[in-house]
Amino acid sequence: MTTQTLVVAAVCFRDNADRILTVRKRGTSFFMLPGGKSEPGEAPGAAALREVYEELGVMVAKKDLALLGSWTAAAANEPDTIVDATVYLSNVVIAPVASAEIVELRWVDPTAATEQDFPLAPLLLEFVFPALAA
Repeated sequence: MTTQTLVVAAVCFRDNADRILTVRKRGTSFFMLPGGKSEPGEAPGAAALREVYEELGVMVAKKDLALLGSWTAAAANEPDTIVDATVYLSNVVIAPVASAEIVELRWVDPTAATEQDFPLAPLLLEFVFPALAA
């Protein structure tokens, strides 16, 4: 079997209760951070900002992003695929609206992530939530 690698960028948003915004895309079951694949030649930060606007209808300035980390993890919704993810943290409080392929939004307490009754992407559980707790 060949493993495919997807290069993605995502943004971690917090609400006033320090919960993290997760999204579920149409036809999938796992919740993940808003974001997606980079276009050819597109920098990760630019891809993250574009995807956030497309998926949530929210405009965020580049200055409002801080690099949280870059990790490789199993893709949540695609078999035999890994994601090479660049994840940013934004402290801007947003009012997201599900747009484009996003069908559901959920705010998740990262300290209680394993207690959720819905599946979360491996990237969140293995890397993002531990990085936020550090």
